[in-house]
Amino acid sequence: MMTPITWLFKQSRSTKRTISLVLDALFVSAAFWLAFILRLESTAILNSGALWLILLVTIPATLLCFIQLGLYRAVLRYLGYHAILTMLAGTLLSAGVMVLTAYYFNVFLPRTVPIIYCALALLFCGGARTLARALYNQSTNKLKIPVVIYGAGSSGRQLNISLQHGNEYRAVAFVDDNPQLQNAVLQGLTVFSPTKLPQIIARFGARKLLLAMPSSNKQQRREVIDKLSELPIEVLTIPGIADLVSGKSKVSELAEVSIEDLLGRDPVAPFPELIAANIKDKVVMVTGAGGSIGSELCRQVIQQQPTTLVLLELSEFALYQIDQELTKWCQEQNCVVRIVPIMASVQRQSRLESVMNAFGVQTVYHAAACKHVPLVEYNVVEGVRNNVFGTWRAAEAAINCGVETFVLISTDKAVRPTNVMGTSKRLAELVVQGVAQRRTNTQFCMVRFGNVLGSSGSVVPLFKKQISAGGPITLTHTDITRYFMTIPEAAELVIQAGAMAKGGDVFVLDMGEPVRIIDLARKMVSLMGYEEKTEHNPNGDIAIKITGLRPGEKLYEELLIGGTEAATQHPRIRTANEVSMLWPDVVKLLQKLDTACEQYDQAAIRKLLLAAPTAFNPQSEICDLVWIENQHPAFMAASLSKVTSITKSALPASTPPKIYAKA
Repeated sequence: MMTPITWLFKQSRSTKRTISLVLDALFVSAAFWLAFILRLESTAILNSGALWLILLVTIPATLLCFIQLGLYRAVLRYLGYHAILTMLAGTLLSAGVMVLTAYYFNVFLPRTVPIIYCALALLFCGGARTLARALYNQSTNKLKIPVVIYGAGSSGRQLNISLQHGNEYRAVAFVDDNPQLQNAVLQGLTVFSPTKLPQIIARFGARKLLLAMPSSNKQQRREVIDKLSELPIEVLTIPGIADLVSGKSKVSELAEVSIEDLLGRDPVAPFPELIAANIKDKVVMVTGAGGSIGSELCRQVIQQQPTTLVLLELSEFALYQIDQELTKWCQEQNCVVRIVPIMASVQRQSRLESVMNAFGVQTVYHAAACKHVPLVEYNVVEGVRNNVFGTWRAAEAAINCGVETFVLISTDKAVRPTNVMGTSKRLAELVVQGVAQRRTNTQFCMVRFGNVLGSSGSVVPLFKKQISAGGPITLTHTDITRYFMTIPEAAELVIQAGAMAKGGDVFVLDMGEPVRIIDLARKMVSLMGYEEKTEHNPNGDIAIKITGLRPGEKLYEELLIGGTEAATQHPRIRTANEVSMLWPDVVKLLQKLDTACEQYDQAAIRKLLLAAPTAFNPQSEICDLVWIENQHPAFMAASLSKVTSITKSALPASTPPKIYAKA
């Protein structure tokens, strides 16, 4: 049923202005007569014709003042400080008109009457509007979602004001860690201690918690979010202080808690002499420029003002995206950097040399690689050719073209690998170490690190998608752990590590503490406002399903092979002294591997990978899909049952193993 106040707010602007004019006329009349009655303590003055004449002049004059001051253009539901000042000015002018009219008609007017009248008129006109706004807010608040604001600072208060003007949420309480603010009342809301959150959620029926801590560092946010993840409430956050200051975002723009808030850490400020050493005023090429790491490398490289940035990418769509993004950025920042999008494969040395010679490339960041563990297991030859021979060809091209610095982007999966992808990346490291022995003018190095948050195939977007779909979350093992780092931090450290290269260096990035993936999944479930569905909680929302380790997958990853590392001038970059091969031995291995790949001899490839000093320890039989398909049907079925631990029985010949995103 529609209330009168709701009916009023649904009328047209002209109708509401007419109603306001009529009501203000009545309020002015009531204030006028009540001022005389209070002053003279008599109602006999109501029969005075002279006073009625003054009132007839005062009413239209007052309304005209209100119109000229813009009172009727103000939106009632957003009534604020400016509207109150407008009404005060209007009533003062109205009292002045009353005095002048009485003087003109020579009518006795006690000196205190205009003062009383002014106060009453302001009370009636302003009070009615405030009451109407309060009634409207009360009626609409019933339809809004109750939320708690974590953070009672300036950002939290601004957020509360924004919510009052919106139609979706209504704040019911503030929560803050500052003891000096606790138990205070701000903007009509009580500030509680975080320890009271369970009671607040139950008392007010709050369904979301809004994190208003834009200026806090990642460690502080992580500590807060860790505590919130145990509560049955969805957590949203406002943008960071940098985006608020730059104007890119507003306080009222809410988003889900990012994975960086769950796992991230505060980056170390880049060392200016390292970050610009191989880039500023130079020609830089990034291979795999459209990938997760490659694209972020491009973003950070271009900020250091190279003369030319060559984007080398095999995927047309990925190349188009990063080219458009960087071009737009340069236009917005008035940045004069030549951007050259080149579509090419790193396996074609002649193509690489033509590109490097044409543009005079001085620094190469080699990020092109096949990195998805299951896909490389199912496509062994292409994975080996791209990761091993692509690196070799790129390194040879760099030497022949006089490139100054060549940086290989490696992975923690190259350490004691249990899969072809990790083994191929370790072989790529051996290639770079071997090439560096030739004492060329090119400085070679490699940088090894673990998983980056938000990369293609990462577990994080997969979990989000599964949670949004109602579950279940698929997890390969309860004990699986991984290192995580944000893509911007990884790219920044890669650039700085490359500047410290002396020849054949193996740099290892400090990844922090490893994370249990099942704990990450549970936090994501909780922070998105759901409960885990288990045997003890059958009424929960999202179940976690254990599917079994995939071919070549490890429970945990490592960053060092020999365990020997040394510090560098950067606190988050270490250098490792690890096993390498003499270059002639590397060449012999590559020639044999090339022949095996050319003949598609999976057994020979496996034998060569095992013989190489990579510490390859395969956890399954050969998984290449084409090779399996060409085997005897009975053998194929037996092989599939071994290599695809995610299945309970052998798959039919026409059904490939199911592929999940990497952990």
